[in-house]
Amino acid sequence: MSEYAELHYNGQVYQIPVLTGTEGEKALDINKLRAETGGLITLDLGFKNTASTKSAITFLDGEKGILRYRGYPIEQLAEKSTFLEVAYLLIYGELPSKNEYETFVNKVTRHTLINENIRKIFEGFPANAHPMGVLAALVSSLSAFYPRPEESSMSFEEQTDLNIIRLLAKVPTLAAWSYKNSQGHPLNYPKNNLNYCENFLHMMFALPVEDYEVDPVIARALDVLLILHADHEQNCSTSTVRIVGSSHASLYAAISAGISALWGPLHGGANQKVIEMLEMIKADGGNVKKYVELAKDKNSNFRLMGFGHRVYKNFDPRARIIKQQADNVLNKLGIKDPLLDIAKELEHAALNDDYFKERKLYPNVDFYSGIIYRAMGIPVNMFTVMFTLGRLPGWIAQWKEMRENDEPIGRPRQLYIGATEREYVPMEKR
Repeated sequence: MSEYAELHYNGQVYQIPVLTGTEGEKALDINKLRAETGGLITLDLGFKNTASTKSAITFLDGEKGILRYRGYPIEQLAEKSTFLEVAYLLIYGELPSKNEYETFVNKVTRHTLINENIRKIFEGFPANAHPMGVLAALVSSLSAFYPRPEESSMSFEEQTDLNIIRLLAKVPTLAAWSYKNSQGHPLNYPKNNLNYCENFLHMMFALPVEDYEVDPVIARALDVLLILHADHEQNCSTSTVRIVGSSHASLYAAISAGISALWGPLHGGANQKVIEMLEMIKADGGNVKKYVELAKDKNSNFRLMGFGHRVYKNFDPRARIIKQQADNVLNKLGIKDPLLDIAKELEHAALNDDYFKERKLYPNVDFYSGIIYRAMGIPVNMFTVMFTLGRLPGWIAQWKEMRENDEPIGRPRQLYIGATEREYVPMEKR
């Protein structure tokens, strides 16, 4: 039996269908609202209460602290899976068989090399170029090297699968190269005998003057970090990928747009702000208690970065997982870093102080990821690049779902608040 909500407007009653998702979420279907009411639209700044699509990829319940990819709890995937297996799950809808997984991994491994002409483009960037700007530009440039489906003898599905493999394989190479460029170091080519995360760490940190061996604890921590960031429903960058893709722009163009959206400090820069906050506390003598009290003071402008979450109203489920990885990394490396000591004090305060517990201001995934990346030796301006590596399969999955569902081109409405009609005034009379 169909369910409807009623809208009473201008003496008329309109029935608005109520849709129910598989997890019980309710949505008002207003697709016909404008046509049936003679022009009435809804206003929802930032789309905070508007579902822009139907999706089967990620389920998120912020009140209950639930995150699932294709139905699988994030806790199980982080414990038992690998990043490339999760990527396959997100993109193709099911966990791969052993043969499917091995084939998928082999394809990604065999496509990590970059066309040397792309390297020439890369070398044109100044050393101080931000790695996110470099990465967005180079991902966009891939569309010039790999033809669109209509320009190829392959079917759309075959070309799409190949482009998916290329992106998963080549973006880590481009990301590592953007870091090497900023350091003025020679670039490292990928090595096919290493796994996904080991290969990235090798390209990031190996130097021609000495041997470099990837620590398995560090590689596993990175793998878990990427899993935790792989998708997060319809956020700013994901929505950007879908709306750019809705014009039937190439996958490369859509992913490049997603990278640019993630670059914004309100989206992908949260873990960077954590480190900046820790540096500020250190510069002020490392008095953690002072800043904990400032965070409680409603008259203070100071706020703790990396605590609480806009979506999760309880504990961020990813934070529980990543805290363990942070402990593993710090214990393995035995790093003595005053910033990490400050971070531990803040964590202890937030987990034990009634003020933070009552307001559910627990450390979130950004707090711990910033700590791990710093311990690994990844510089602050690369943090958002690391976010990009993790989010890549989610963006690809969202783009693929949007195209397979033949969704219409995105075209939001607006409520016009400008001048009404007026006559043009010649310049000499103004």
